[in-house]
Amino acid sequence: QVQLVESGGGLVQAGGSLRLSCAASGRTFDSYAMGWFRQAPGKEREFVAAISWSGANTYYADSVKGRFAISRDNAKNTVYLQMNSLKPEDTAVYYCAARATINIRTMESDPGGMDYWGKGTLVTVSS
Repeated sequence: QVQLVESGGGLVQAGGSLRLSCAASGRTFDSYAMGWFRQAPGKEREFVAAISWSGANTYYADSVKGRFAISRDNAKNTVYLQMNSLKPEDTAVYYCAARATINIRTMESDPGGMDYWGKGTLVTVSS
């Protein structure tokens, strides 16, 4: 089992920045690729970003490319999502998730295949 706990959400003005963290406990963290997803009110959960187990490879949804950056610190069992130039449409509950895969693009194509999910943290971007 892997337990995932997100933090760092909050209220920010458009154009501002936030950094989300996801702390993992349980089985070996660096065995898993990690991803961030989000769900806006009334919408389906969508893929945001993914990172390989080593951190060498990253992948982003087109909607956040150039604004968000995913990273991880395996020594701290933590994955991060740095969010810059935030827009009101980025408002959502953000979830981190883990998947035992070497193909991180599958997180976008098959989000239902994630192995573990956190409970989410709310990000609200005001205009």
